[in-house]
Amino acid sequence: MQISPLALRVRSLSSFTLGPCRRLRSYSSGGATDLQVRARDRITQIDSRTPLPNLVDSFKRKHDYLRISLTERCNLRCFYCMPNEGVQLSPAEHILTDDEVLRLVALFVRSGVTKIRLTGGEPTVRKGLGTLIKRLDSLRSLGLTSIAMTSNGLALHRRLPELIESGLTHLNLSLDTLDPFKFEVMTRRLGHDAVLKSLDVALSSGGLQSVKLNVVVVKGLNDSEVLDFVELTRNRDLSVRFIEFMPFSGNKWDRNKVLPSAELLALIRERHPAIEQVQTVPSDTARLWKVPGHKGGVGFISSMSDQFCLSCNRLRITADGKIKVCLFDAKEISLRDEMRRGADDGKLLEIVRSAVWGKKEKHAGMDNIDTVTNRPMILIGGPQLRNIQRSVLRLGSAIAAIRASHSVATRLASNCVQRQSSTRSATDELQLTHIDATGQPSMVDVSSKEVTQRSATAVGHIYIPKIAYNLILGMDSQLAHHPQPSHERAWAKSLSKGPVLTVAQLAAIMGCKRTPELIPLCHPLPLSNISVTLAPEAAPQDERMQHPDHWLPFRIRCTATVTSEGKTGVEMEALTAVSIGLLTVWDMLKAIAGKDMIIGNIMVSHKSGGRSGSFVREEGK
Repeated sequence: MQISPLALRVRSLSSFTLGPCRRLRSYSSGGATDLQVRARDRITQIDSRTPLPNLVDSFKRKHDYLRISLTERCNLRCFYCMPNEGVQLSPAEHILTDDEVLRLVALFVRSGVTKIRLTGGEPTVRKGLGTLIKRLDSLRSLGLTSIAMTSNGLALHRRLPELIESGLTHLNLSLDTLDPFKFEVMTRRLGHDAVLKSLDVALSSGGLQSVKLNVVVVKGLNDSEVLDFVELTRNRDLSVRFIEFMPFSGNKWDRNKVLPSAELLALIRERHPAIEQVQTVPSDTARLWKVPGHKGGVGFISSMSDQFCLSCNRLRITADGKIKVCLFDAKEISLRDEMRRGADDGKLLEIVRSAVWGKKEKHAGMDNIDTVTNRPMILIGGPQLRNIQRSVLRLGSAIAAIRASHSVATRLASNCVQRQSSTRSATDELQLTHIDATGQPSMVDVSSKEVTQRSATAVGHIYIPKIAYNLILGMDSQLAHHPQPSHERAWAKSLSKGPVLTVAQLAAIMGCKRTPELIPLCHPLPLSNISVTLAPEAAPQDERMQHPDHWLPFRIRCTATVTSEGKTGVEMEALTAVSIGLLTVWDMLKAIAGKDMIIGNIMVSHKSGGRSGSFVREEGK
């Protein structure tokens, strides 16, 4: 094979030796200049102008849709995608480079693929995603018509305009519940608002040809929200797609949790009897329906109850470069290994064609799908679900507990996520830093960090009835000795414990110093100063806390500021101080107000120092 003139020109610019043009694309673009990258892309276009025969299997199905996973990493732990015990991620060097992704996509496009979908893991955690999409967009001259992506939306809303500008045309967002409480239980993450914000940005962007919402329906978990999701389509140009719960390795699939699409349609038809089917092409995975008068529509992906294998047009490439011709088939062939051994495009195409020709007519029934040797979903790439650490049968009670609870433990759990994410750049992926790749707890290694001056301020409130407020105000006055007759005994018991705010202040300081003993993965830090104040006040009208049968008009505000010279932040120390201080107030006042008090709104309001810099958070935000 002759080397193109453009390849010869690149050789003079590069420090490495080039073989034939196709060999050039097997190198990583990590250290390449922008000119070299553009030159390689141009070589790909020159080499790829000749169309190749379409990818057709033995059942005469033409494959023009390629799903390619960009990463195995994800910023959620989804029960559908990831087993409870976690998964072993591939080493970074095993993941396809940008050049390898571009080379494979170009080969498939030359062979008749017109649509590609970028998946994960979570594709937005891959560095350089916008640049990669722009490079893929250069393949339109070869026949590529659309670049789609499936995302959980957690870190997407700020980046989406850039991705659309780079060439993204279609977006699928995954959201299995409209209930923020249920979202937190299912994902073990905060972020419901972030996903909804990404949806709003996508719908208002104007640059996307379609926006779809993927909802995996699990009986007894989120099937009660189906009609709420349909309502989203009333005034939005949105396609909500209900996906049947599918079996994969480690996701504890149960056929009794599968809600067939026919039952979902019947449920929707009870509310919207005029719903009508929309004509689609045979290869569409979803059967589409529309409620008259609604701007958007709904779809049903019934992989379990009503297979659409006979019209399947999809192929998949995993993040580590293996081709899968069927989502439910465990057989894989590594294209990455062949590329890195020096295979030319002809050899790669021969491997691809052989794999496609061996594709089965249809996958096994739902009870016979191979969930032992097939990968977990996170290592394949596809519809994303949210994580359920406990079994589905226990979720109802867990969600009820979250709704009923305003406990310090719940607030600490929320703020623990804020502490972990606050040490990361806003452009980094969202993930828990105290969980390793296998899902096990792990202490963060801070040995490489520099010692810097750090501070954090946390605030919180305990809402109290008037009798408790009067007792605190009257600790040093005659008012304390003249309660109503019905309250005299409880009043005296509370007074016998000592001054409420002083005891709570001391407890807060002591608790702050013992944070690493209370929170297992916190580092012991040399604290320079701990300042704690507790102030009784009338709660603003719009911030009063509602007890089941009355409003609590007063509160005690606890503020803790902690400073240190260390390698990690002191947010947890400040939060612990506030939490212990408020718990002590509750203990001191429980004799007269134990049934009425509510602790809430514990948050980090200020931090400074560290790589992520400073922030100030307004209360209530």
